[in-house]
Amino acid sequence: MVKDFLPISREDMKKRGWQQCDFVYICGDAYVDHSSFGMAIITRLLESRGYKVGIIAQPDWKKKESITILGEPRLGFLVSAGNMDSMVNHYTVNKKHRKNDAYSPGGKMGMRPDYATIVYCNLIRQTYKKTPIIIGGIEASLRRMSHYDYWSDKMKHSILIDSGADIISYGMGEHSIVEIAEALEAGIDVKDITYIRGTVYKAKSLDHIYDDYIELPSYDEIAADKKKYAESFYTQYINTDAFSARILVEKVKEKMYVVQNPPAMPLTQMEMDDVYSLPYMRDYHPVYKKMGGIPALSEIKFSLTSNRGCFGGCSFCALTFHQGRIIQTRSHENIIEEAELMTHDPDFKGYIHDVGGPTANFRRTACDKQLSKGACVNKQCLFPKPCKNLVVEHKDYISLLRKLRKIPSVKKVFIRSGIRFDYCMEDSDDTFLRELCENHISGQLRVAPEHISDKVLSRMGKPSRAVYDSFIKRYKRINDKTGKEQFVVPYLMSSHPGSTMKEAIELAEYVRDLGYMPEQVQDFYPTPSTLSTCMYYTGYDPRTMEKVYTPVSHHEKEMQRALIQYKKPENYDLVKEALLANNRNDLIGFGPKCLIPPRKIRSRSNEKSRKR
Repeated sequence: MVKDFLPISREDMKKRGWQQCDFVYICGDAYVDHSSFGMAIITRLLESRGYKVGIIAQPDWKKKESITILGEPRLGFLVSAGNMDSMVNHYTVNKKHRKNDAYSPGGKMGMRPDYATIVYCNLIRQTYKKTPIIIGGIEASLRRMSHYDYWSDKMKHSILIDSGADIISYGMGEHSIVEIAEALEAGIDVKDITYIRGTVYKAKSLDHIYDDYIELPSYDEIAADKKKYAESFYTQYINTDAFSARILVEKVKEKMYVVQNPPAMPLTQMEMDDVYSLPYMRDYHPVYKKMGGIPALSEIKFSLTSNRGCFGGCSFCALTFHQGRIIQTRSHENIIEEAELMTHDPDFKGYIHDVGGPTANFRRTACDKQLSKGACVNKQCLFPKPCKNLVVEHKDYISLLRKLRKIPSVKKVFIRSGIRFDYCMEDSDDTFLRELCENHISGQLRVAPEHISDKVLSRMGKPSRAVYDSFIKRYKRINDKTGKEQFVVPYLMSSHPGSTMKEAIELAEYVRDLGYMPEQVQDFYPTPSTLSTCMYYTGYDPRTMEKVYTPVSHHEKEMQRALIQYKKPENYDLVKEALLANNRNDLIGFGPKCLIPPRKIRSRSNEKSRKR
């Protein structure tokens, strides 16, 4: 096997002695050969199985010739928008164009189209009418069935319909992509590949389905009735576990169905180790060097993936739909091997930036039952209260961190992935928090309470404020014992479903009492396939079918966000309008409890500018 980047040109193919690729992978991201990038994992995995894989990164979607540079692949095209949904990559929550794209050379914006997966597939079909197209990645995974699209503000079909692709490999994709490749290699027509877990396909009838299946409301029904969509979405949500999920069927047109097979089984630890041991170059392709490199790589180049999956169950997070709730981990030996390899990089300065995953301190399944029966269908592990069967254990993670700290060239190991403070609070042993404070943060610990109103937190699937307050006290006590003055930086979210202006003002008062203004504020972003997005669009909580108030007007969302950062001069008018409209004149004044003064105070520089 050649230890090099995979071919991106005919010249690269010739150097390897290839006349034709088996697969051509088309991606909206620049080509980075690192295990934090889905494109790298899938292509290296196929390479390890003997397939010849070429890469076309960020083709010019305005020229159909851009997807023909490697010729027609023998088995099929693989298409992904990249590590992010292309619409999230392009637009802020206010639907304004972002200025930078961390996954493009030099951070340049505009290197991929809107709805990139659909555009790339349509581009392929202009030239290659019958070549199989398999789509995957976060964009395809979260749009696999009919879904609400925030940017167009309407229901959209499954991405299979709009793209013209043949199969979706949803979720993390290692199992399903290998099985699809083997089926194509065996000569099975792509239209007959209907049996693979972790895939979605189109069918003209349901006669071939022998297992018990659930038929969801049709596209026409959910497009006409928001309540129907909420019910349909929740059926999908509780069928995301590999052990218990059933086949889901949705009629999208007359004599046209989209069929979702159950998710692929979680990777074993040995399989995880194999995936992260593939011969990645751990760098971006050299063609990008003169363009300034790929900014996203610098964020993760010296970070270690420890786990996958999350049983936290936050309503605004798509992890349940994409990675699932069952934790999958790499072995200590495999992680340490990667860390030692990292220390030989000439750019390594002695600092490991992160050891984690979706949630850093999850290193085992929530309970032993999940290993054989999967996650509970109608019950969360941590919400509204931790399950009585929850196994809380940090010993394995502590042991891993201690081993990493002992590597000779390592000066410090940081933890920058989020930690679940409610999970920490279930652990009566202070060892993990003490070691976290002593060794793995530098002055600040970032945690995500998201809000402080229990009414809003219940919609978010987050623990009550009392749990967070208890964590803060414990964190302070441990820091006092260690003699360190370290702070908590809370991530806060505005405009989440359930948050009226009353709760937004309550959050602003909490910020006031903190004594400083948080830098990290996220206005709720309705991305595809989350419970919160379903609430935002339908006005119903799909878990209970209760009606939920949701801030949907741009102006109200602006006011809710401004309240959290009420000290910013540019937010003054919005904050004042919000307070007056909600009869909270008591918060306008010069007293210690006031948020803003009665009138905007101009600085001297502003006064001079006004006079000029």
